[in-house]
Amino acid sequence: MADKIKEENILFIDIETAAQQKNFSDLNERLKELWAKKMRWFMEKESKTAEELYEKAAIWAEFGKIVCISAGYITKKNGERIFRLKSFYGHNEKELLTNFSALLNQHFNKDKHLLCAHNGKEFDFPYLSRRMLVNGVNLPKLLDNAGKKPWEIKHIDTLELWKFGDVKHYTSLDLLAAIFNIPSPKDQIDGSMVNQVYWEEQNLAKIADYCQKDVVTICKLYLKLNGEQETELLPIEIANPAISN
Repeated sequence: MADKIKEENILFIDIETAAQQKNFSDLNERLKELWAKKMRWFMEKESKTAEELYEKAAIWAEFGKIVCISAGYITKKNGERIFRLKSFYGHNEKELLTNFSALLNQHFNKDKHLLCAHNGKEFDFPYLSRRMLVNGVNLPKLLDNAGKKPWEIKHIDTLELWKFGDVKHYTSLDLLAAIFNIPSPKDQIDGSMVNQVYWEEQNLAKIADYCQKDVVTICKLYLKLNGEQETELLPIEIANPAISN
């Protein structure tokens, strides 16, 4: 499949998520009860209360929210190949999602375009779609999979490429970066720390910086998986972020 795909038609993305509320106590009674039901298996396995498990809330689109989306694509500038990168981040999730949707609708809405993420088919793509629906944002063409056959869905997953059909095998982006000699995107924080950085430090710029590093890593990994060796020769151009209040 990769032989038929032009690299300039791929938008590489990553999202960062946080819990919708800072604390379990901030949820209304109905959501507290539903969270406890969702966590029942974890409560038994880890011997923790629903409140103690609220640190996991960012993982689920029903209880979490997107606080940053970073996206990048390969293009040419002055005849040279570059990687252009942009982030959308802020506290207003609907505005953030609306701005990202507009980017897809305006610039990545043709049949030739695809989205690429690491573990994107299980996390990034469905999470984005669910949060857009919750916020009343119309799904852009690249995320609207209703009625499509599996081969018509324009999504690439670098984790799936690495699996080679092995359904049981999960490999983190950081590990794949290490074995392909790509610099780690986890030099300051990792995904497990985003919720704390968002609610305790309130440092969205730090989250965006980490998210952008993930996107660069995903792009370089994709190129490595398609036989390119010198990914460090790909210059990076970062556009001004779209910040929502």
